[in-house]
Amino acid sequence: MAITLQSSEEKVKPFRLVKYFTFTSLIVIFSGAIILSILNTHQARTMQREKSEEYALLLIENLNHQIFMQFTIPVVLKYGGISLREKEQFEHMDKVVRSTLHSFKVEMVNIYDMKETVSYSFDKSLIGKKDYGGAAFKKALMGETVSKQVQVGNMIEILLGFPKESRIITFAPYRAERPLSTLSGPVLGVIEIVQDMSEEYKIIFKFQVDVIITSTIVMSVLFFVLIFVVKRGEGIIQKRTQEKLRLEEALSRSKHMSSLGEMVSGISHEIRNPLGIIRSSAELLKKKVASFDPSNTIPDIIVEESGRLNNIITDFLNFAKPKRPDLAICHVEEILEKNIKYLSSQTEEQGYIIKKHHDNHLPVIMADFDMLYQAFLNLLINAIQAMQNGGTIYIKISSTEDAVSILIEDEGEGIPDNLTEKIWDPFFTTKEKGTGLGLVIVKNIIKAHGGSIELENRSAGGVRAKVKLPEKQA
Repeated sequence: MAITLQSSEEKVKPFRLVKYFTFTSLIVIFSGAIILSILNTHQARTMQREKSEEYALLLIENLNHQIFMQFTIPVVLKYGGISLREKEQFEHMDKVVRSTLHSFKVEMVNIYDMKETVSYSFDKSLIGKKDYGGAAFKKALMGETVSKQVQVGNMIEILLGFPKESRIITFAPYRAERPLSTLSGPVLGVIEIVQDMSEEYKIIFKFQVDVIITSTIVMSVLFFVLIFVVKRGEGIIQKRTQEKLRLEEALSRSKHMSSLGEMVSGISHEIRNPLGIIRSSAELLKKKVASFDPSNTIPDIIVEESGRLNNIITDFLNFAKPKRPDLAICHVEEILEKNIKYLSSQTEEQGYIIKKHHDNHLPVIMADFDMLYQAFLNLLINAIQAMQNGGTIYIKISSTEDAVSILIEDEGEGIPDNLTEKIWDPFFTTKEKGTGLGLVIVKNIIKAHGGSIELENRSAGGVRAKVKLPEKQA
């Protein structure tokens, strides 16, 4: 049994390797999907930043043109110079800037003069502040456009890409424009534009979360489907493996039984011939001894034991070379009735009661009357031997699903749990006298008729033999 289980485990191992490989692949795919979603959202944030920087440059270019054409030139011509401290000039500048940036998403605009002083700002508290632009101002003053990103939030928020605030700050030179020329003039100051990107980053982060949730749901569904498929597949593989092992064991047993049967058949034939001579000689000896010594029982013992030995040899031959059933229409209840009559003298003397019940209108079967008679007789004798002090034997015959069912029950001690698998083994017996072939012969006869037989312990005590024989098909 241990070898069978070990073989089963070895057969299932390759499928388990496939299962583990599949689970590992699923985890790798899920991890890859998460990493890919993070990379994609990072790329989206990068593209959004680049887009915002390009957008800021276009705004600054337009703003540069509008301020120079609508504010700088008119104010210089009218006042001879620019002084934003004067209310009229500041309001004029504010009108130009706000009308230019109207409907554009700009949070803050700061305009610096050449000395890094804030000359104009949406935030009036910043006007007049010096050294406010920093390194970015200096680069813009040299004609270079500079953008930087400023994020507000804790480390986890910034790493995961959802800061509380995110802004793009762009510094670009404010230049004089030359009429009818594509060339820009000298730098007159620096323009700073601040764009709030918080909302865009939140949208990107939400998209990232949606991707991760979707991936998780899809992978979870795949995981449970895979578990179901693997469990079902493993069950099928294990079942087929066990079936294969069972068939291999049955084939091995069949080969062993075949070899054993040939040996038993040969030995039985060799024994039967001299046994017949011994018995006939003993019967002649009995007649001669009876004339001068009637009390001598030795010839009777020889005849009796020869008969018992002949019955054993008959069992051996029936096991070794079971004959094919000569099928004819039979009634099961008639066969069992003949068995009961044959055993009636023995059962009455020893205190046994046989109770028989059968359904009305039982179907007929195609069977060999004598072979089934022998099979049922062996089962009834086993039931009698299981109850040494007498008891009741129950016989029930019924029709179920195109078959005739026969139950034979006794009130004995039942089959010990450690012997349930051995009772069908040839030559296994718990009786002092017996060949251990009775149940094997019964099983072979029932199988030869296309039926089945089972032995089980009754809850009330004793053994129940369940025999099913196919009914005659129309």
